[in-house]
Amino acid sequence: MTAMIDDTRAKRNVAVLVAAQAFLGSQITMIFVIGGLAGQQLSPNVCLATLPISMIVFGSMTTAPWLSGVMQRWGRRAGFLVGATGGLIGAVVCAYALTLNNFWIFLFGSYLTGIYMSSQGFFRFAATDTASDAFRPKAISYVMAGGLISAIIGPQLVAFLTQGGVADVMRFFPVYLAAMALNVIGMMLFFFLDIPKPPVAAVDAPRGRSLSQLLRTPRIAVAVICAMVSYALMNLVMTSTPLAVVGCGFRVADASNIVTGHVLAMFAPSFFTGHLIARFGVEKIMGLGIAILAAAGVVAMQGVALGNFYVALILLGLGWNFGFIGATAMLAGAHEPNERGRMQGLNDLLVFGGVTLASLASGGLMNCSGGTAIEGWTAVNMAMVPFLALAGGSLIWLVMRPKSAQA
Repeated sequence: MTAMIDDTRAKRNVAVLVAAQAFLGSQITMIFVIGGLAGQQLSPNVCLATLPISMIVFGSMTTAPWLSGVMQRWGRRAGFLVGATGGLIGAVVCAYALTLNNFWIFLFGSYLTGIYMSSQGFFRFAATDTASDAFRPKAISYVMAGGLISAIIGPQLVAFLTQGGVADVMRFFPVYLAAMALNVIGMMLFFFLDIPKPPVAAVDAPRGRSLSQLLRTPRIAVAVICAMVSYALMNLVMTSTPLAVVGCGFRVADASNIVTGHVLAMFAPSFFTGHLIARFGVEKIMGLGIAILAAAGVVAMQGVALGNFYVALILLGLGWNFGFIGATAMLAGAHEPNERGRMQGLNDLLVFGGVTLASLASGGLMNCSGGTAIEGWTAVNMAMVPFLALAGGSLIWLVMRPKSAQA
């Protein structure tokens, strides 16, 4: 008779992480809406408009390896508190930079915000720490679904807080005040987590595979590639969206509403993505995600009416969900517990490294690859093609290998 598996603790931790994703995650959607717009007004060169967003992602990339080590040694709660503290200080510095009209201080504050973004990336892994094998993909999906609330709170706060008559960069100042409050709320939530600290390994305990051996494992390599491509392309297009929408003559509120639709599409499928993975297999769901990302680019290049922006960004969110959650589930099942800290830290270093380059390229493509916003928007979406080919090709290569050769 099969023993019953008790996932009570895992479900309680998932509930806390869902709340943290909802409230703390709102600051990222807020800042991604206004980061490029504020950067465009503060920067000495419009080609650097999205550099503040690149600095957030760069901060996340460089934080991931050491923050993973903090969690491996002192536990998830400690790491998440460090992340929220970084987000709080980053919001303070960015608000101060706006009062000085100083682009370089604004970049430093954005980098500190990246410490929070890095810690948020570990929410999905923390959801699996106390979960059974059967509950693991669902736990990841539920935590990601917490982004639904952040999709509503974040962009709508931006629309509300920036609707005054002030036209200069100070109209974004209240947004950073709201970000400070969200980080404080998040700090309180983390005290309800019940995830044991990882056991201290004995001196002679096996360390598992080296990083190079891990990356040469086919399932790990493909999971990392698909996660990098899904996240980087989503960020490439989303970062340029407010610039494209406003550049085509629409309002900041329109850009906020489009980003709301996009983030809803990113997280709404999470209620059933885990079930789809369990039923159809992770490879098929990842392949579907890549196909939907391609469809988003096709729709975006058909025109610059509001309807095109909405449909393209909704498809972009759906493709990210299937591609990224699928890659996360594949990675979580491809390494041993004693390899967790190193592999998860390396994965997020590589993923956010790609996202950093994508967000930096986004501003250059959008503002400096043509004479109009339409030409820049087309260049952004055309840039997706080679990376979609890379992800799709790697996934096909994995599927065609014998099962025994994938591990």
